[in-house]
Amino acid sequence: MNYELLEKELKKRLEYPYVWGKRQNNSLDKETNFIYKTFLFEDLLNKIEQDFSGKQNYINIKNYALNRWYNYWSAKAVEEIFCEHSFVKAHLNSKDKYVDFYIQKIPFDHKTTVFPKGFKKSVPYAHTHKLELINWLYANQSQQQRKHLKNRLFVVLVNMNDENQHWKLKAEILWLKEIVSAYLRTFEPQKLTSFTFENSAIKADIIWAVK
Repeated sequence: MNYELLEKELKKRLEYPYVWGKRQNNSLDKETNFIYKTFLFEDLLNKIEQDFSGKQNYINIKNYALNRWYNYWSAKAVEEIFCEHSFVKAHLNSKDKYVDFYIQKIPFDHKTTVFPKGFKKSVPYAHTHKLELINWLYANQSQQQRKHLKNRLFVVLVNMNDENQHWKLKAEILWLKEIVSAYLRTFEPQKLTSFTFENSAIKADIIWAVK
């Protein structure tokens, strides 16, 4: 993947407000699944206009598609960054929602997420209470087809100057590459957080991406 080109495309999205309009759901996902095959931002805008401009809920679908495209391509880049490392093995089934890759034979899904306002506590507090934040992230994760209770690495984005701008850090692919690479250089399985959630044994960790 050309990370520089992708970063350039993702940053074009930053000119538009980050508004969902509706909660993520399977029905809207089906309507906007073209985002998986649409790499260039201009092509995305054209596709949205072509397919939905005459619909009553055009604005909601447009916002939904813009956000899904942005989140998907950022996450895909982060996944590939992980898989470039020598002791990380990509999962062969790309449609498996539980596993993106293996690190030292441990299966992981990964999720890039902004620091959640709903956590109701500060970033410094979360740094020193990692398990509490991880539990919150599992308990409040997306529902329906996205929900699972398997091993996960959370890349948590923080803009220390403005919490409303956390989401823009998903476009900083080259910066995220440095952060993930630094994490993997010191990865040790015993440093993972192991716990039980809803009767599921889980290994998880938080990778902080703070600007």
